[in-house]
Amino acid sequence: MLVFRQLFDPQSSTYTYLLGDSSSGEALLIDPVFEHVRRDTALLRELGLRPVATLDTHVHADHVTGAWLHKAGSGSRIMLSEASAAANADRLLKHGDRVWFGGRHVDVRATPGHTNGCLTYVLDDQSMAFTGDCLLIRGCGRTDFQQGSPARLYRSVREQILSLPLDCLLYPGHDYRGLTVTSVAEEETFNPRLGGAVNEADFSGYMNNLGLPHPKLMDFAVPANLRCGQPDPTMALAQDPSWAPLSCNFSGVWEIQPSVLEECIAGGRGDDIQVIDVREPEEFTGGLGHIPGARLLPLAELAARSAEIDKSRPVVTVCRSGARSAQATVLLQKSGFSQVANLAGGMLRWRAEAMPFDQGAS
Repeated sequence: MLVFRQLFDPQSSTYTYLLGDSSSGEALLIDPVFEHVRRDTALLRELGLRPVATLDTHVHADHVTGAWLHKAGSGSRIMLSEASAAANADRLLKHGDRVWFGGRHVDVRATPGHTNGCLTYVLDDQSMAFTGDCLLIRGCGRTDFQQGSPARLYRSVREQILSLPLDCLLYPGHDYRGLTVTSVAEEETFNPRLGGAVNEADFSGYMNNLGLPHPKLMDFAVPANLRCGQPDPTMALAQDPSWAPLSCNFSGVWEIQPSVLEECIAGGRGDDIQVIDVREPEEFTGGLGHIPGARLLPLAELAARSAEIDKSRPVVTVCRSGARSAQATVLLQKSGFSQVANLAGGMLRWRAEAMPFDQGAS
């Protein structure tokens, strides 16, 4: 079964697409964004998928690709157009190539015009295609930089994208109005730049007179993307927490597993790590008990009483299932706590894994 997810970067209005083969667990990421690698990695982990490749539709001018970071984290291969002249790629793609993920694949179609190295990726059954900036929803990418050409873009869209089946769904690289998907039939009929009776001369005249401003991030993003997102050596990267082995879930919450927390406590770090139980008093002393040494601080009181917690020491929040305590981590971070994690699965997991517990007041 195909696994499909459409993800969004609000800063650049960029869409990232995840395609996965549930049988093999292999997946592709199309147009990953540098700042969202942690999010994408968490989603892949939660869905039980392993990224085999990142595919960029072109050398972007408005954001930096996450391809290099994904490769560093999971070993996924970096792929983009051979016309891009990018360094650090594992495979340079050309028209007619095929990229496999498990038993599924995407076909590569060269669609230059927005940039010289634009590609469109078409799913094997031609039910969906990923057009990057070549064809947007009721629009298209600009053609006035990076070897852009109105004539080439017109031919690319007409010959390689609008030639697909009418019911093929088209997923763009961006949308600035909140639209998510279109189809060949819709764009053939309603796209004011490229649909209907518009010919190459009409399109070229339109594109040559847009008068758009220079992209704000172009001077930074293009050189970074020509390195496939490899950070500049002088650029400081955000570091993952080092006070314990943690994982970040798709919601952006750092989690600690029960076995890891117990190992930290048993290893003599019980005085270093503050375990804050955010349940109600009757739950704290009830049937599930509580973690030895935990402090009771109900969620409803947490914001007002956060000054009672030492900001210089790590905090692990706990509740029955991990839901309320996840919200507690958000509240604490807003209050200036930088070392916070949620106990994955809460006391239900803690007890299910036969970890030590106390009952009664603490």
